Amino acid sequence: MATVEVDLDPLDLVRAGAGAFGAAAYFSAPRGRVLSGLGTAWAAEASGPERFGAVDTALRTNLPEGIPVFCGFAFSPASPIAPEWQGFPAAVVLLPQIAAGRDGRGSRLTVAVPPGASPGAVLAAAATLRRPAEPVAPAAAGVRAVPPVGEWRQRVRAAAAAAGVGGPAKVVLARSLRVALDHPAEPFDLVALLGARFPEAYAYGWQAGGAALVGASPELLVSREGDRLACFPLAGSAARGEDAAADRRRGEALLASPKNRAEHALVVEAIDAALRPRSLTLEVPSQPVLHRLAGVQHLATPITGTTSARLLDLVAALHPTPAVGGVPTEAALGVISAVEGFDRGWYGGGIGWTNAAGQGEVAVALRGALVRSDEARLYAGAGILAGSDPDEEVEETDLKLGAALGVFGGSS
Repeated sequence: MATVEVDLDPLDLVRAGAGAFGAAAYFSAPRGRVLSGLGTAWAAEASGPERFGAVDTALRTNLPEGIPVFCGFAFSPASPIAPEWQGFPAAVVLLPQIAAGRDGRGSRLTVAVPPGASPGAVLAAAATLRRPAEPVAPAAAGVRAVPPVGEWRQRVRAAAAAAGVGGPAKVVLARSLRVALDHPAEPFDLVALLGARFPEAYAYGWQAGGAALVGASPELLVSREGDRLACFPLAGSAARGEDAAADRRRGEALLASPKNRAEHALVVEAIDAALRPRSLTLEVPSQPVLHRLAGVQHLATPITGTTSARLLDLVAALHPTPAVGGVPTEAALGVISAVEGFDRGWYGGGIGWTNAAGQGEVAVALRGALVRSDEARLYAGAGILAGSDPDEEVEETDLKLGAALGVFGGSS
């Protein structure tokens, strides 16, 4: 491995080289670390209930502590089985061949060559890269809801009715859109556009062969820096107002909404229960705050503390939170498996970075699209409680789907 200081935007690296290298990844935190990478110098994959511990053990065994690697994982502990998710394992940590990183200390370029490989070949491939042009998104040529909206309303009614007679207190039901594009997309151009549109979000991209998951997530699952941990769970959503006064009224209504407050409280209580045994200190505010993004605002609770646990141990304890699964977890996952009707893949899973020292940062894989050539598949979910109104849940998922769909100029 070799690292040099450079004047380079990490996003430009993957925009320039993703097509040539096949595998590429990108992650940026708001006002924080930015990482990108091309190719694979080393990787470890695992599936099953112990997947996070398995890849973490491989990481500690094979790499020095100071080297950041990408990590990503599916919603389910089993590897995705749908054809569109081919190449996306249940859990993976990956060291790129060529990586760019930027933080408060500057920008660096790292080249990693595995034993037996040719350093010259990696450097020759890097030498062919050129600064990309301005990012452009293809236009939506057609949009199809999967399942159809009317059918999804029926599923919401069924989940709400089950919650009212002893079923899960909350179930997060997802729906998706299939978007036909007028020409093939450049995935990391979409990451650039989403990151510019949502600067307060975690922009991410993960390309595996012919498919790429791209997005701008508003939700931090967990981070660990030194002994400090942080979470930023979201649950409960509303549209932004047309002007400042309307925006304030909608935010106040969201804060006062019994349904949204109850949904949010379930998430915070579950995260508190998962983290407290693994924390030296833990600070959980008693009231949520508003987290405002372009087009949508959420109830949020910033949770902080100290811990001696490793990042992926914390991920294993937290995932899936009630923000993407439900309460109680196993009962909610049973409903999801029975009624959603599609493979979530990495939607509702996570993307971020870690290292052999157990530090890092992982965002929930939300507000994104799985892009393959001239088609994009978008995902969004809503928390269903007893008494949930199907029309309101459709409106909430439309807001969330609009984050990625707007890049293509479409509407849900």
